[in-house]
Amino acid sequence: MKTKNDRAAFRKLQEYQRRSEVFKPGTGASGSHSQEWSGVTFRLGDARLACNIEKVQEILPLPSATPVPGAKPWILGLANVRGNLMTVIDLGWYLEGRQSQLTPRSRLLSTGPQKSPVGLLIDEVFGQRHFLSSDADDAALPEHSALRPLVSRQHRLGTESWQELDLDQLFRTPEFLNGAAT
Repeated sequence: MKTKNDRAAFRKLQEYQRRSEVFKPGTGASGSHSQEWSGVTFRLGDARLACNIEKVQEILPLPSATPVPGAKPWILGLANVRGNLMTVIDLGWYLEGRQSQLTPRSRLLSTGPQKSPVGLLIDEVFGQRHFLSSDADDAALPEHSALRPLVSRQHRLGTESWQELDLDQLFRTPEFLNGAAT
């Protein structure tokens, strides 16, 4: 014997099915196209950062690296990652002038300009996040922050705020490109 609640539940399921059949991914409830930005979120010192997910090939534990004579101290060396040489850079040391503290949570973001593999040492990876473009604001960084030239906007997600690190801008920075010690 069917009850009134059973019929109501069945009608609700039919409504869900009808809505799912007409739903198109990437659109909002109004049918307009939503603008999402996807990033890899991580921590560098006290900063909560995100970088474009399309710029990150993979996230790795820190491999052993062979030091490069005559390189700046923030270039930790070259590492063999599955037969490919990768330049390993301590991003915190480059930006802040202090060597990063290695912990079990330390990781490398495998990235690089024009297929030149670079591993950026960071303190901790939080994972992938999807942000609505409408939730992006101008960056909120202290005046003295070394990240200011590399961050132009921040993304809000609930109560969290993530500064967007522009890897393309990092790879255009003359000091970053010139790793020779002076």
